[in-house]
Amino acid sequence: MKERLLSLDVFRGMTILFMIIVNTPGSWNYVYAPLRHANWEGCTPTDLVFPFFVFIVGLSMVFSISRLTGKDKPQVALKILRRTALIFLVGLFLNWFPFFHKHISELRIMGVLQKIALSYGGAAFIILYANKYWLPFITALILLAYWGLFVFFGGEIPYGLETNIVRMVDLKILGADHLYGGFGVPFDPEGLLGCIPSVGTVLIGYIFGRRILEASSKQRLVQEYTIGGVILTVVGLLWGMSFPIIKALWTSSYVLYTAGLALLFFSILIYIIDIQNLKKWTYPFRVFGLNPLFSYALSGLFVKLFIYVIKWNGTNPLGWMYANVYQPFFGDYLGSLVSAIMYTAFIWFFAWLLYRKKIVIKL
Repeated sequence: MKERLLSLDVFRGMTILFMIIVNTPGSWNYVYAPLRHANWEGCTPTDLVFPFFVFIVGLSMVFSISRLTGKDKPQVALKILRRTALIFLVGLFLNWFPFFHKHISELRIMGVLQKIALSYGGAAFIILYANKYWLPFITALILLAYWGLFVFFGGEIPYGLETNIVRMVDLKILGADHLYGGFGVPFDPEGLLGCIPSVGTVLIGYIFGRRILEASSKQRLVQEYTIGGVILTVVGLLWGMSFPIIKALWTSSYVLYTAGLALLFFSILIYIIDIQNLKKWTYPFRVFGLNPLFSYALSGLFVKLFIYVIKWNGTNPLGWMYANVYQPFFGDYLGSLVSAIMYTAFIWFFAWLLYRKKIVIKL
């Protein structure tokens, strides 16, 4: 099947839109439960957004890799390294920006973009040098090996916040001052070791993405994705009984569970958009889908500008709008959500300017 799927662009745009919404509430004290992450074990709708995007990275790599077919592997490897480094450095830049508010000795090293970069880079090198028929076995080995790290080196409480091996490795390599502190202790949910299973998420996306090129029809693709999605979701839930589904650790059960749901959701989009040809409603998502990583990075940049640079009398544009416009009119929780939606619309405007000119900024 050679035809490009519009649903893939829509899926990509949806994940970025919801990533921005959940990251920018009017007040963190008033966030609806589905828009919060699970405290530790379990999975809320918000916990699906990031792995869905990482899965889409794998889906999209099918087309980028196919364009590189016939080129020397060292040349392709260099391009992979450059893109990995660029995305990682943009994430690091956003962690530090605007520079004066945090000393480099306390700079958080990892983050969302950094995890995407390492997941993409690791999976891309495996795809480049491994036989495509071995990819499912390599993916299974990665997920089993990650599970083994917890089983054999996890101690008495392998999946605890303070005792997990992901945190131990980050403390040794990066140091406590360079880790995320939002859990009450130095622990990074986008830590180094956790990038191993997220490589698996990308590979699963790539494996199923190949079917876009190989399937005989869209209907056949939907059937395969539905079956594959159900299998992965069920296996993830079953594995979760012994290896808990924990986003912050990106556990192997979480990889399978979220990849399965991503496949099911993607199959629904294919049916609605590419088979039933219901496309008018997709425009807002297509705008974000053209420049997803740039849009996400821009949202982080403006948040930092508003919090640390454009401020007055102890408040900033986002805080002022919530306190004086959204909260009085809509109330605490709905006002917080409306604030996030309006900020997302603000970022969407810049994405739209690029979309109407068909300008693609690749990170």
